[in-house]
Amino acid sequence: MKREINRLTWTDRRGALKEKLTFALVADLHGSPFDDLLEAMAEAGLILVAGDIPNRHRHGPQPLAEAFLREAPRLAPVYYALGNHERKMRGADEWIRRVRDAGIQLLDNRAVALRPDVMLGGLSSQPRVRPDQRDTSVVDTLAAFDGFRLLLCHHPEYYPRYVAGRGVDLTLSGHAHGGQVRIAGQGLYAPGQWLFPRYTSGWYDDGHLLVSRGLSNHALVPRINNPCELIILTLLPG
Repeated sequence: MKREINRLTWTDRRGALKEKLTFALVADLHGSPFDDLLEAMAEAGLILVAGDIPNRHRHGPQPLAEAFLREAPRLAPVYYALGNHERKMRGADEWIRRVRDAGIQLLDNRAVALRPDVMLGGLSSQPRVRPDQRDTSVVDTLAAFDGFRLLLCHHPEYYPRYVAGRGVDLTLSGHAHGGQVRIAGQGLYAPGQWLFPRYTSGWYDDGHLLVSRGLSNHALVPRINNPCELIILTLLPG
């Protein structure tokens, strides 16, 4: 499985960020091997997880996903927002307990201060909730913060309805798997967005949304022109 390590930078034009901040964005591991990512994650110094570490289609133990919960906190502090695989998997409550027991900060529709000038929130997957009843209060919490506002949200399709225009500086997503097959830069299919999805890879909304192509492929359809990726992102003060 081909995986790229993509090192990106982003400049805070609002002037809220006081010092640079670097982190690894992990999304859609789906219980795949991750030894090739350890060095880059350790160098980043901070690990932000945008959901889908396990694979809900696998029943029984998930040794590689569980190993990630053990190994990642040894490399750097880890902050984790839940994806649809965590929500829908068998034993979801047990998985969430394992995340907490590993010393990982679980951002399940809540926010924490990373630094005095940075607040990080997690808008978790809510697949069994009607769209008009989803809990988006964490977005309001971020919007009320005077400093830099950073959001983990597994589903990029949540962005236009629940996040855009509400004061969040940068939203980090996964879930779309790069559109599975990419032709001329356009993904063909993504869960939650279906055919010819809008949000699949890279930057959107003038740099306020970044979508990772994810770290694995669990679908029967192969990924074409669409390598998996680990993003190392450095945020720079304006």
